Parts: sequence; structure tokens; C-alpha cells
Amino acid sequence: MRIVIAEDDALLRRGLVLLLTGEGFEVVAAASEPDGFLAAVAEHRPDVAVVDVRMPPTHTDEGIRAAVEARRLVPDLAVLVLSAYVEQAFATNLLAEGTNGVGYLLKERVGNVEEFLDALHRVAAGGTAMDPEVIAQLFTRRHAPMERLTAREREVLALMAEGLGNTAIAQRLVVTDGGVQKHIRSIFAKLDLAPTDQVDRRVAAVLHYLES
Repeated sequence: MRIVIAEDDALLRRGLVLLLTGEGFEVVAAASEPDGFLAAVAEHRPDVAVVDVRMPPTHTDEGIRAAVEARRLVPDLAVLVLSAYVEQAFATNLLAEGTNGVGYLLKERVGNVEEFLDALHRVAAGGTAMDPEVIAQLFTRRHAPMERLTAREREVLALMAEGLGNTAIAQRLVVTDGGVQKHIRSIFAKLDLAPTDQVDRRVAAVLHYLES
């Protein structure tokens, strides 16, 4: 797996290179600013990009904007974003481009090597990896339609937002696959997500949840 890193903190950038190289990944470039990152993506066309949210020159949303642009340069590029804080707008801006191969982790999660590598593998495989703390904090900002969901339905939707499939959700909640499917059908109904060829209802439910 070929990886490009975008991180302006020299210590963390070096640490990520050493960690990923030691785990058998090929780190083809490690940039300290967005332009260098995008140039590396265009040159190497990596499988995964690990990107810090806040980068020079303003340390606001340069990382997210660079991640979105990188996915336009390499449409199948998986992106794992790192942030020191829960930043709702940044998460939803990235997910608005599509949820396949997208992850959003708090930087403290990098200290847990197993969790970090699990998230990396998940997004590389085309899945979604949302930090549980991000999910928990976004729950406090929900709109009225979310109030229609039961506590268990909110649990199911939160796990969907983390990127888990039906079987993994069933195992986490100790219920049957059929029970999970029933909850998901109810979630779609309560969020007014009718079947359509134009929209993936699972993706729409997650985006609705994150934006609300």
C-alpha cells in the first residue's frame, strides 16, 4: 500500500513515517504543506493519503481542501484525515464528496497503533472510519428529524457513521443481522429517505446524521 502524508508538525510527520514504514507500508512522500502534498499525489498517485486538517498558511481548513482536491486528482484515493479537535464542518465537507474510502480521526487516536492501523486499512478498502468521539460530539447537534429515532436506532446510525457494516453492527450490539436491517429500514423511514436510483440511502442517512 502506497501512502502520502500531509502533516506540518515535523515530529508527528516523522513519527507517522516511521510507524507506517515499520508496519510494511510504502510511504512515497511526506509533505509539510498543501501544495507539496498535492504535487506528491499527482506524481505518485498513492493508494492512501493521511492528511492533517489544519495546515499552513492559515492553519484553518487547508488540509480538508487539499484532501478534497486530492480525491479529484486521484478519484479512487482513500483519505484518512487527522485533527486535534472535533470539527463538524470539516468532516461533512469531506464526506460530501462521497463516503467511500474516507476516515476522520482525532490525533490522539494515532497513539493507539491498533486503532489507527485498523482505520487506515478500513479506508484503504473503501470503507469509512469515523472517530467515536467525533460521532459522540456530533450527536449533541442533531436537528428535529433525529429526534424521531429511538435510542437503539441512534446507536445503529452512529455505528453506520463509523463505517461498520450490518454484520459488524450486529456483533457490536449483540443482536441479529435481521434486527439491524429492521432498525436501518426504520431509520430510512423516519429520516424520509425513500428508495431511489439517484441516492444511496445508507450514505444519505450518515450524511444527514453528521450534518444535523
